[in-house]
Amino acid sequence: MADSPVLALKILVAGGFGVGKTTLVGSVSEIRPLRTEELLTEAGRGVDDTGGVEQKSTTTVAMDFGRITIREGLSVYLFGTPGQDRFWFLWDELAQGALGAVVLADTRRLTDCFPAVDFFEHRGIPFVVAVNRFAGTRDYGPDEVARALDLESGTPVVLCDARRRASGKEVLINLVEHAGRVHAARLLADAGAPLG
Repeated sequence: MADSPVLALKILVAGGFGVGKTTLVGSVSEIRPLRTEELLTEAGRGVDDTGGVEQKSTTTVAMDFGRITIREGLSVYLFGTPGQDRFWFLWDELAQGALGAVVLADTRRLTDCFPAVDFFEHRGIPFVVAVNRFAGTRDYGPDEVARALDLESGTPVVLCDARRRASGKEVLINLVEHAGRVHAARLLADAGAPLG
């Protein structure tokens, strides 16, 4: 019996502090996710802006990791990035070889996702913005969020609930479809074929 080839797709889950990255990875992963969370301490209070997420008691200090098997020989590996500025040095390493990224956004703290949007735009990594809907917050449509973030044309914005597996899977499907279109367009451009 011949071994079938194994293909692994790497997807990053990024965004600001307390936006739900760990929750999203955990809700869609088929394995018990690897989490590198530590308790927030009094010493970090001056460093970490907990405005709007005062109930948060832990934070990711390296990454979260989860896996989804699509079919035999095809898996998706999810890497959740840490949200605080002091851990951004990890992002370049985590981004190596990524198919694309999910930028989670919280409309109460929308500016917190600007660094992630900039990071992926400047590196040419396809991404979608997933607005994590929190109870008691005003709903904004995808077009409103796209305008507020000044996203490049064609960057998808989707609404989600990071706690729900089905919602998280929809976000990942949107990302894979978008990344496929972006990568196909790049291949055509590199081959000198006219786009359109």
